[in-house]
Amino acid sequence: MSHRTYLLLLALSALLFVEATSAWAQAPPRTTWGQPDLQGIWDFRTLTPLQRPDDSSEFLTSEEAASLERETVARNQELLEAPPRRTEAGGNVGGYNNFWMDRGTTAIETRRTSLVIDPLDGRLPDLTEVGRERSEAWQTYLTEHGADSYTDRNTSDRCIVGFNAGPPITPLAYNQNMQLFQTPTHVVIYTEMVHTARIVPLDSRPTLDGGVRLWSGDSRGYWDGDTLVIESTNFNAKRKWIPLAGVGGGVYTTEHMTLVERLRRLDDDTLEYTFTVTDPETWSRPWTASMPMQRTDQPLYEYACHEGNYSMEGILAGARVLELAEGGQ
Repeated sequence: MSHRTYLLLLALSALLFVEATSAWAQAPPRTTWGQPDLQGIWDFRTLTPLQRPDDSSEFLTSEEAASLERETVARNQELLEAPPRRTEAGGNVGGYNNFWMDRGTTAIETRRTSLVIDPLDGRLPDLTEVGRERSEAWQTYLTEHGADSYTDRNTSDRCIVGFNAGPPITPLAYNQNMQLFQTPTHVVIYTEMVHTARIVPLDSRPTLDGGVRLWSGDSRGYWDGDTLVIESTNFNAKRKWIPLAGVGGGVYTTEHMTLVERLRRLDDDTLEYTFTVTDPETWSRPWTASMPMQRTDQPLYEYACHEGNYSMEGILAGARVLELAEGGQ
């Protein structure tokens, strides 16, 4: 991050802090052991995209935000009332209807046009040369071998890691809720999508040996004032985290990605979530995104995704039929 970028982000953070302070005069609530209380169920739906559209300014006007929200509500109603499209052999294969989608109906309160706040253009950095070559090679491979085996499908298709559950957590489609639990020595971040429970020690224990690689990484947390900071390393090379809804096909992270997440209470009903991704084998520089999560009294539900689901069987079986039709073995 350049010095100028750092100063601009610092100024923006100071402005947000002043706004939050004026809206919430008292100190954040505390646990019985004195830590800031971040516990609860938090909803991270938002209409704000990860990356800023090319033709957008940095912020929506209040009128633009209101118009976007009205259009979204109207579109949802239109889709609700639309006649069903039946699955057709050799034609429309169907998919989730809009009833199951839960993308939200509001933009974030700051009216930013992207969740990405660094770089300042609201866009992900350029890929490195090795990252671009890897992306192109992976796209070529998937075109020819996308369903040779279940191992060719991504971790979301295989129901190993939720596509919006992270880490880092990024809004997409549905099941966009997270529950946070605290003890004096641990924090648990439990995501509704694929119901992953990430246990984060706060007791300064050393990180795992570099030979131990985990689907959600090895996380360690600490308090920086009233902000919970979580640093994660040791990601599994097979995980290939994809910032979905933010990039084109083929872009994914490597096992060398490091992640820093920050969580703090802005007020009784808002949890600010900010994260920085660093992966020199994918992007030319680190990048940071930030979004508010809103408290909800709705319960979390188990997402019935599991290894060996029928969709996987259908994908692989369909690929075998196509191979036979083309004269393959």
